[in-house]
Amino acid sequence: MTPETERLITHGVSVRVRRAGAGAPLLFLHGANGWPPWLPFFDRLAQRYAVVLPEHPGFGASDDPKWLRTVPDLGMYYLDVLDRHFSSPVHIVGHSLGGWTAAEAAVRNCGRIASLTLLAPAGLRVKGISPADIFTWSPEEAAQHRFHDPNFREPLLDAAAVPANEEELDIQLQSRLAAVKFAWEPRLFNPDLEKWLHRITAPTHVVWGVEDKIVPSAYAAAWRNGIPDARFTMIEACGHSPHVERCGAVADKVVAFLEGGRR
Repeated sequence: MTPETERLITHGVSVRVRRAGAGAPLLFLHGANGWPPWLPFFDRLAQRYAVVLPEHPGFGASDDPKWLRTVPDLGMYYLDVLDRHFSSPVHIVGHSLGGWTAAEAAVRNCGRIASLTLLAPAGLRVKGISPADIFTWSPEEAAQHRFHDPNFREPLLDAAAVPANEEELDIQLQSRLAAVKFAWEPRLFNPDLEKWLHRITAPTHVVWGVEDKIVPSAYAAAWRNGIPDARFTMIEACGHSPHVERCGAVADKVVAFLEGGRR
């Protein structure tokens, strides 16, 4: 499936967006690694939903407004996106930094959120279990740690060895700067988020790769303790990107949840 690419403007902030599919709206919020290509996972979702994949403000070729400085700011921005661009409640799927952003939005207002799916979300801190220091990694190290299955690591390692053109380098650099801006200090979490997770009233599904080396799957317990009635799916032999590494199984689990809500 070939998505359409356009710009989405909200309160003067213009971001890149890919869209495909039809049905109830579904917003996918990407992680700190930047705007992903159109993945098979998105194709699977687009068979049933109208999938919208924005590039966060500050990342890549999206606008970088000075007033958007934190992940809570980003959560509020996406609440504005929901109000401005969608006429009905929206399913939100967020990966890593995107899952954290989705949670920040949901603790403030779930009125426009039909459901919440968090894929290996950042945002919390568990004493004695630190997330990986992604900001010190080279592209090669990031590729090594992102996936459990070496068959997924090798293409990333090959891509990292190929020099990017100037435009691609600029986009990569901007995305790295944005990740630092939003998640450097405190590192990959908001110390105030956990105490407000009980405010999330939308049906919530948390999905985690058991072998996650970036945000350890042990963090799932903190989310379980915080969000009332959330569903949890642990994916064996899988790293930090379950929607990529175990696309078919994760897509089936996500769609089953979206179709059944809290069931």
